[in-house]
Amino acid sequence: MVSVKRMVCLANSRKLSGRCVAGRELIDDQPAGWLRPVSDREHEEVSEYERQYEDGSDPRVRDIIDVPLLGARPKDHQKENWLLDPKYYWAKVGRAKWKDLEQLDEPTGPLWINDHHTYNGRNDKIPLTLAASLDRSLRLVHVDSLQLSVFAPGEAFGNSKRRVQARLSHGGVNYALWVTDPEYERRYLAQPDGEYDVGESFLTVSLGEPFQADCYKLVAAIIERPKRGGA
Repeated sequence: MVSVKRMVCLANSRKLSGRCVAGRELIDDQPAGWLRPVSDREHEEVSEYERQYEDGSDPRVRDIIDVPLLGARPKDHQKENWLLDPKYYWAKVGRAKWKDLEQLDEPTGPLWINDHHTYNGRNDKIPLTLAASLDRSLRLVHVDSLQLSVFAPGEAFGNSKRRVQARLSHGGVNYALWVTDPEYERRYLAQPDGEYDVGESFLTVSLGEPFQADCYKLVAAIIERPKRGGA
């Protein structure tokens, strides 16, 4: 049986050949838990067809959306997953402003479990043996300062492909996490290698699916403070 849940979209990030869409549920216009609509495919990525509005457009971060769902589909540490119904369009019913995000901000504290690093990252992974105990895999955090670094992490090993990495401090801890927000990836991959100051932002951090013996913290969305006069 189909049920419709309303959420503030806080991520529409790159995942394999589709997207990972997630947000905070709204009940009577008040923020509730996290919600991640997923497909019935092996890795649960959401296709363009499955997530589109009736006019064919794609959901954007900060859209308020009604999403048709078939039931809860928790998986490993991703307890927020719900199976979407691909037979129905998603419906945009509003748009959240910056001040609305302040009500959705998570309490200051570590991004799950720290002190596990990849070669290029910082506090960016969690062993699966520890991740199994987590009760959620999504966080919205506010940072006063965000730096994006553009470089080719595998260049020394013959891989010239460049990536975008977010460098931030949260709760007194430094993080270096890969960005999977497609808008920011496109924008900064069009720039030369280097460091770029973004400034005050909200970040949606997602704990991805298991890969080998770990899962990885990813910046699934970047929401910059609007310039004066913006919403």
